[in-house]
Amino acid sequence: MKASSKTEKTKAWRVEKTGNSTVSIYCRKKHHKASGKTYQVFEVADYTTGQRRLQSFSDPANAIAEAQRIGRLLATGETSAAKLRGSEAASYGRAIELLRAAGLETPLELVAARYAEAVKHLGADLIVEAAKFYAKRNPANREPRTVQQVADELIALKENRKASVRYIQDLRARLNTLAKRFSMNVDMVTTPDLQAWFDGMAAAPRTVRNFRSHASTLFKFAESRGYIARGENPVTATEQIKFKTASAIEIYSPKEIRRLLDAAPEDFQPIVAIQAFAGLRSAEVMRLKWQDVKLKRGHIEITAGNAKTASRRIVPILPNLAEWLKPHAKKTGLLFPPDNSTAFNNKQNETSVAAKVKWKANALRHSFISYRVADIQNVAQVALEAGNSPAMIFGHYRELVTAGDAKTWFAIAPKQPANIIRLPRRAKSEAMQTRRYATATAAVR
Repeated sequence: MKASSKTEKTKAWRVEKTGNSTVSIYCRKKHHKASGKTYQVFEVADYTTGQRRLQSFSDPANAIAEAQRIGRLLATGETSAAKLRGSEAASYGRAIELLRAAGLETPLELVAARYAEAVKHLGADLIVEAAKFYAKRNPANREPRTVQQVADELIALKENRKASVRYIQDLRARLNTLAKRFSMNVDMVTTPDLQAWFDGMAAAPRTVRNFRSHASTLFKFAESRGYIARGENPVTATEQIKFKTASAIEIYSPKEIRRLLDAAPEDFQPIVAIQAFAGLRSAEVMRLKWQDVKLKRGHIEITAGNAKTASRRIVPILPNLAEWLKPHAKKTGLLFPPDNSTAFNNKQNETSVAAKVKWKANALRHSFISYRVADIQNVAQVALEAGNSPAMIFGHYRELVTAGDAKTWFAIAPKQPANIIRLPRRAKSEAMQTRRYATATAAVR
């Protein structure tokens, strides 16, 4: 205690002043007993811990630098930093250098706070990985695109590539609904968000599946254009929508198809006939042009662009269908202009009401396949004509009708005026049609 009191009364060699803070430096001589030599030391008075502590330096410049550092910390109230010694002080200095190298002027304490918060959210020290992941999904040079902008761009592309009007109408309706729900940049939409949307839809499973399919198309398009990162399509990881299709196949009887054909408007009658006696899908017949109905050659050509399976096929024009098509032999352009699903459905309803026959979904195509299988007993050939797999034909359309029903079905032709007598059809007429179909099918293969 006496020694300490004596030191307090010693006059300071130098006093460093910073703001209202002063730090004293003392110069003393000390004797080394072992060598018998006397040497000079410079002691800095450090009060940052709340108690007086002396730091010794042999070099007066180092003592002055330390006194100035302590003075700055005391003047700014950063007494905790002033307590750093040795390796801690070196670590602090290195941290400041790293921030400066990155062009950051952020205070070290704020950096530490952000780091601690990030670790708290990640649950582990994965900050660098998280930053790389974010940079991959959100590069600084990516031009932002909203979901609506991407939808409009995709639809414009489909129109330019001459996709069917029906497909574009459906695509536009569903994507506009998607864009309204997610009014944000396309790269901000997440898998959980989409899954919650799909789960919350008050719609049939088939409808939900269609929304999911179109949403996937949009995000694949965004991926290919660089609007989202490769492999980051958020739809991919959502649940695939499964549902059971109706097991019963509905078909028309020969009497019902006669009533439908007789009641159909003049411009819609050949379309009903083509579906009933050639088995085309509604979407295919809506895209069909009269140039594809090759009456003289005895077949209808379904191009790859018009087919559901994107595969070209040839469908024979059977003798009774030829009779229904003859009055339209010189027509050109679409069979049903415009390619519009609403107008098509209206024509179906009009025909159904006039005929007093219920319109059954896909029943014209189902009827053709069922009667054709019963008539020719060749599943593989019917599969080629209908654009289905033999397994589908074999599993769903066999034994629904009799061979006699099939003969009646494919004998239904336009009614003739009373003053015209139809001569009996010769067997070779149908044989000629079969040979023409075989030749055309061989060309496709």
